[in-house]
Amino acid sequence: TRAMPVFSVFFMIICLSSLGLPGTNGFVGEFLILVGSYQSVPVFTIIATVGIIFAAAYLLWMFRRVMFGPLTEKNRSLTDLDGREITIMIPIIVMIFWIGIYPSTFTQKTEKTVVALLEKAKAAQVAYQMEQQREFPVEAQVITDSK
Repeated sequence: TRAMPVFSVFFMIICLSSLGLPGTNGFVGEFLILVGSYQSVPVFTIIATVGIIFAAAYLLWMFRRVMFGPLTEKNRSLTDLDGREITIMIPIIVMIFWIGIYPSTFTQKTEKTVVALLEKAKAAQVAYQMEQQREFPVEAQVITDSK
């Protein structure tokens, strides 16, 4: 951060988004995936959560080493972001927070498709269960009664 303070701020925001910090686009994606997968396969969701924790630890470790590590002659002469580069980065940062705070702006565009896919999946599941009941009526009845 001593050599490139403006770059460090942008880099930290992007790292926090990648971590899935609430209020950023990364959180929305991770949250939707984890909630949806937990309903289907909780074991995989737990494994994914552990992976997210390891990724967060790595990203924070990497950020600390890159931004707060020792200054060498190579990186002492690096120049910080100029006006053009800041102008390019600002819309990216705005979108990171926009998606994190107002995710419905983007998720509502896919809602009809997702609902249609879920209905097809449910219909396939019902058809499979009916087929199982036809082939194995006693076992299917036991499974149905236990739920």
